[in-house]
Amino acid sequence: MQSAASAPKEYLDSLPHDRKEAVSKLRKVILDNLPSGFAEVMSYGMIGYVVPHSLYPQGYHVDPAQPLPFLNIASQKNFIAVYHMGIYADKMLLDWFTKEFPKHSKLKLNIGKSCIRFKNVDQIPYALVGQLAAKVSPSEWIETYERMIKP
Repeated sequence: MQSAASAPKEYLDSLPHDRKEAVSKLRKVILDNLPSGFAEVMSYGMIGYVVPHSLYPQGYHVDPAQPLPFLNIASQKNFIAVYHMGIYADKMLLDWFTKEFPKHSKLKLNIGKSCIRFKNVDQIPYALVGQLAAKVSPSEWIETYERMIKP
């Protein structure tokens, strides 16, 4: 479900109360932990965290006019999602997250290539998401990204 919101606050204001509270908490924990240099934007109809053109002028290879995406959060139809490109691109980061998740949740991890799905808004491991957000700096993400797209 892509939003037409032009700013994160507008996106949050459009959500139902239970989703608004959960996505707001995710946003706060990400902003509190994300290394300096990432920028918060609306990206692909979701709240996004990107490497801005000021740090990476080449932009996203799919659309160089877009900044380099790193992390997004969204309220989807049946779940809240955290899209973290780092867990898709870095097996060590994925392995770390997979190992840590059971320490923070009794639920089974519901994950795709870069998508972590939370069907129960009361069971989101906010502290773990904060730790995940803190793991990769913009320069580390650029290095990983370039290694992945330029074989």
